[in-house]
Amino acid sequence: MSSPDLEARATVRWPAVIRGALLGLALIIPVTIVGALLDRAMDDFEDSGWRVLLALLIALAFVPAGAYAARLARAAPLTNGALAGLGAFLVWLPLRLLIWATRSGDQGLVSGHDPVFRPGQLFGFLVISTALGMLGGFLASRRRAHGDSGGGSPP
Repeated sequence: MSSPDLEARATVRWPAVIRGALLGLALIIPVTIVGALLDRAMDDFEDSGWRVLLALLIALAFVPAGAYAARLARAAPLTNGALAGLGAFLVWLPLRLLIWATRSGDQGLVSGHDPVFRPGQLFGFLVISTALGMLGGFLASRRRAHGDSGGGSPP
């Protein structure tokens, strides 16, 4: 493989990454809002299964974000998918900060008894968003590869 071929394969397509990240954000926003509403309405939200379900839904939103970016950037689906997943998480953080700032309560942002963001939690979401975005990119590239080969079953 020559150097220009390698460069073309590793190219980041920023419009695809941005569109993928915005798709991920569009999927995360309703889940975040539902979580904030449930937290306000329920006395035992912290101990309910809703919290786990909503976190899982947020995590799963990174897969279609990565898949969409990979479909738009065919040359480097894993790279663009990973960046779209990571971008969706990074764009979601200000929204989460806004929700924290508008809620009445004594919950700290990064410190206190039960902070909104723990360093380990932030690092975990950075890794998870990148990995699941890459998974979405991989799935999109596999689907495209099967579609390009005629769509039939392998011989």
